Amino acid sequence: MKNMMMTGTALATVITLAATAVQAQDCPTDLPVVEAGKLTMSINATIPPKQYIDADGNLAGLHKDMGDEIAKRLCLEPNYQNVDFAVQIPGLDADRWDMINTGLYFTDERAGFMQLVPYSVNALALIAAAGNPEGLSGPEDLAGHPVGVEIAGFEERKLNEINDAQVAEGMEPMDIRAFNTYGEVFLALGGGQISAVFAGDAIGSYYQEKGQFSKAATGLYPGTPGAFAFDEPTLAQAVADALNAMKADGTYDAMMEAYGTTKIDVWDRWPGEFTYFYTGD
Repeated sequence: MKNMMMTGTALATVITLAATAVQAQDCPTDLPVVEAGKLTMSINATIPPKQYIDADGNLAGLHKDMGDEIAKRLCLEPNYQNVDFAVQIPGLDADRWDMINTGLYFTDERAGFMQLVPYSVNALALIAAAGNPEGLSGPEDLAGHPVGVEIAGFEERKLNEINDAQVAEGMEPMDIRAFNTYGEVFLALGGGQISAVFAGDAIGSYYQEKGQFSKAATGLYPGTPGAFAFDEPTLAQAVADALNAMKADGTYDAMMEAYGTTKIDVWDRWPGEFTYFYTGD
């Protein structure tokens, strides 16, 4: 299994490549940001290894590293707002931050009212107590069981779709319990309040490696991209340009590999370069 944390060698490679890239490019001007000189990003630091608070109380993970690198290439100071997922889209609309940097799942519905820049491909997992004592192996085993998920995210919507389909087939409904953060969800799993968690594959691998929980099913519904989200097309394009530069000099690949994250170029709608998707008026 891949090491989900960034190694010193990989991190050194990323920093070296990033420094070279920044020196070689001009800074974008007049970017529409909520606070001059800063790239303000919302993040929900409860999903290791993508984003979490480390033992020293510092924000860490893939999204922190990517946000820092993108801000550097835009000649802006990274500024993170650690908030619950449920307020991130309304906060973007209210100009509380410039960019959602929390692994937002790409959907065509969301692309109708936000600019989305996909950058990775996700799969989902069922995560059980250590050793999987209930012998869960897939969503069908969750009929009649309490299942935890983070509120208002793609996972909650997908779980409800699965539950509706199973109920239509005559199965007992799941007891779906939505929590404010995945931190709360995993506390509930550890406390025996729920039988399983429905979450991203990477977070399942992280907790399984630590011996805290076990993945009962993995690689579910692959192909759903994670995306950065914006309310300003100029900024969305600038970030897409920064990602293209990171891809060209190897920084993007190094970060994805260091965190065991699947690169976007396996997505069946990948256009060949980073760009933003928007279908609204």
